[in-house]
Amino acid sequence: MASLKDVAKLASVSLMTVSRAINNPEKLNKKTYKRVKQAIEQLNYVPDLSARKIRGDSSGPCAIGVLALETAMTPFSVELLQAIEKTAQNHGWNTFIVNLFDDKDADHAINTLLSYRPNGIIYTTMGLRKVELPEKLLDKNVVLANCITDSKKLACYIPDDYLGQYQAMQQVIKKGYKKPLCIYLSEKTLAGKTRRTAAEQAWIDAGNNLDDITSYHTSILSANLAQEYMVTIDILKQHCNKKPDFDVLICGNDRIAFVAYQFLLGRGFHIPNDVAVLGYDNMVGTGELFYPPLTTVQLPHYEIGEQAALHIIDGKTQNEIIPVASPYLKRQSL
Repeated sequence: MASLKDVAKLASVSLMTVSRAINNPEKLNKKTYKRVKQAIEQLNYVPDLSARKIRGDSSGPCAIGVLALETAMTPFSVELLQAIEKTAQNHGWNTFIVNLFDDKDADHAINTLLSYRPNGIIYTTMGLRKVELPEKLLDKNVVLANCITDSKKLACYIPDDYLGQYQAMQQVIKKGYKKPLCIYLSEKTLAGKTRRTAAEQAWIDAGNNLDDITSYHTSILSANLAQEYMVTIDILKQHCNKKPDFDVLICGNDRIAFVAYQFLLGRGFHIPNDVAVLGYDNMVGTGELFYPPLTTVQLPHYEIGEQAALHIIDGKTQNEIIPVASPYLKRQSL
């Protein structure tokens, strides 16, 4: 890899002149700048930003480092990473992502990230969860995205699952449904507990009896995701004889809704005439491919990434959980 010295030698100028050509080209005459630029292009020279920061040189663009715990592995959360990168670019910042595949053995990944001396760090996860922040990050400029922590009081940008589910349940009530069957995510997940609480509160606030709702939770079977969602079939079998004993199905996410669609349509039931279905997440690339299109709630992954990046870029100082709106998406299944 070409060095600053190599560029200076080829252009027949000093190291200081090359540095000025990179950082303050307006200070050079056009002829000298052109010669240095040609040498840089000929040698494919890339400035070493991390070395600058180690020397205390603040010139050049700032950078956000992203520690992505399983985030880049799913289509559900890739928008979050895309938002961070685009937001940084729009403000003249750089980004780099270091993937974590096991938060219990993260030392190597964290050391790699810190070696680049980022101006700020975004710690993000696949699926809303509570994390234990690695000790090496406790004194750094860190923002959490799609996760929370008890390790330190930090800004945590997360989906507003409570308001998202509450407003969706209000639409269910407004449309006149009286006998909801709810299949929530596991009680061990933050989303599973929050969404159930919100749905039930919306039902009660409308003057309805909580006994009219039948509720279940899926279980976490990380080694067998298909089996986890087949629990949906077992639940539906209990409530569908000649016709469903419920008029609307509230699903913990769109994958549960996908399984439910196959079961209900396979039994000859019509959606939404025989039973309505409400999802959650707006599963990337498939939400509108349901037939009929699935009414759901949007997980705001893009907005979470954008706001987390702006928190660092704008130098915001609030250290609290910041819920990001999860809008209701009206389609034909409800």
